[in-house]
Amino acid sequence: MEQIIEIAHRLREMREALEISQERAALTCGVTIEEYERYENGERDIPVSALHRLARHYGFDISALLTGETPHVHTYSLTRKGKGIVVKRRSLYNYESLASTFMNRKADPYFVIVEPKEDPEITFNSHPGQEFNYVLEGQLKVCIGENELILNPGDSVYFDSAIPHGMQAMNCRVARFLAVIL
Repeated sequence: MEQIIEIAHRLREMREALEISQERAALTCGVTIEEYERYENGERDIPVSALHRLARHYGFDISALLTGETPHVHTYSLTRKGKGIVVKRRSLYNYESLASTFMNRKADPYFVIVEPKEDPEITFNSHPGQEFNYVLEGQLKVCIGENELILNPGDSVYFDSAIPHGMQAMNCRVARFLAVIL
């Protein structure tokens, strides 16, 4: 919960520094003004897809929102196992950023853990760009628009991330995958 409040605070500061109204930011995120206000007040978890939309649309690095630090390396970014910037989610997704220190990234790679849940309903999101997912462990149901795919370790999918999509761990087991957002 503390991380959500910290990100919300940085989001408000970034928006104010760029002189963007809450209404414009909400429109960019594709949410109502009330929902956006809940993001900035730390009352609601901010989807990574919304953070990506804002960062891309307004030209700042998502790492600044997630960590409070500006990326500073341009030759390479090394992330040791388990040492990436973790974005804890209230939902069943946990993201670990794998290149947060690299300046002017063309892609955002994440190690993602999806916890199993009893509710079979999948939450969909969308964001500009493209996405690549490679399953490392477990079985993952991936829904892209009307398409439903079951991915096993070693399987991958590349898709237009503007199409509503969502994932779910299968068989009551954790699924782990590499996601690259372009």
